Amino acid sequence: MGKVRFGIIGMGIGRSHARAVAKDPRGELAALCDLDATRMESLATELHQTPRLYTSTAGLAADREVDAVFVGTPNQLHVPVALEMLRAGKHVLCTKPLSDSEEAARELVSAAEASSLVNMMSLTMRYSPATQYLGGLSRSGELGEIYYARARSVRRSGIPSWGAHFVRQGGGAFRDMGVHVLDSSWWLAGCPEPVSVLGTAGARFGPRGVGYTGFSPVPESYAAQYQSDDYGCALVRFANGAAIQVESHWASHQPDEVQIELFGTTGGARLKPLTLYRTIQGRPADLAIGEPKGDGCENVIAHFIACILDGVSCQSPLRHGLVVQQMLEAVLVSAGRGEEVRLR
Repeated sequence: MGKVRFGIIGMGIGRSHARAVAKDPRGELAALCDLDATRMESLATELHQTPRLYTSTAGLAADREVDAVFVGTPNQLHVPVALEMLRAGKHVLCTKPLSDSEEAARELVSAAEASSLVNMMSLTMRYSPATQYLGGLSRSGELGEIYYARARSVRRSGIPSWGAHFVRQGGGAFRDMGVHVLDSSWWLAGCPEPVSVLGTAGARFGPRGVGYTGFSPVPESYAAQYQSDDYGCALVRFANGAAIQVESHWASHQPDEVQIELFGTTGGARLKPLTLYRTIQGRPADLAIGEPKGDGCENVIAHFIACILDGVSCQSPLRHGLVVQQMLEAVLVSAGRGEEVRLR
């Protein structure tokens, strides 16, 4: 197989993945799938491509000229759609989070690992050039043992106002945003086994009809559907003694920020701006590192293709998504119970 023929499901986050496929010399944009045909047509025109267009996942699943799919549906549909594609014999790349619940995530991982197909999480923050650079430092031992990390994703006014699935049960800020910084910091720390989570979460803005993207007003009927969190924060502890402090806010009275800070025994690091902290000859040494070139989504697609065509070991299998799902669900459970949740 010289190229991987892709089907892209969902013209939201799927648009960036379709662009990445179109740029990759070993990728072919074979098909698009969305309930709205005009969204597919506009993307095909933008990319000067002629993919087959489907308004049902069943049609895409039956297309024998599609080798692999990207699942970019709402959280609540990740598992059923991914399972449908696995049963049709297609490699699966799924956006974050893996699911809207741990139980459903487990079902998908079990099915994926029982197949001979490549399964992978699309984690654009983990695959961003800056995160990959820090990952190289971490894995080379440059930072020593990473024993603690702080990770946060904060918006001042950024609750999605264009799709009720975001704010209904199974959506929420932590599954939408917190998952990125939690996953990336966990990966940078070496993917240790989580043992406990103490979390807090709630909805202080969304149900009141405030805090939506760009400070825009929303109809009362939209805010009335709010069943998820608009903030979530936690301390996650791991079997090796390490811990991650993680925060996610869809809305707040704080400036926008996405940040990861790593604490290692021989060095520390910050994601934005990319900085390395060391002590050399008894004195502090801070090294500012220029932003590496590249694109996280394009890196995701290139790695997925390499896994399929070259047999490269996948850096972010769906099982990683399951572990992150366990942690993020534990944050919400801990918040609801008002107590620590043990994972083992």
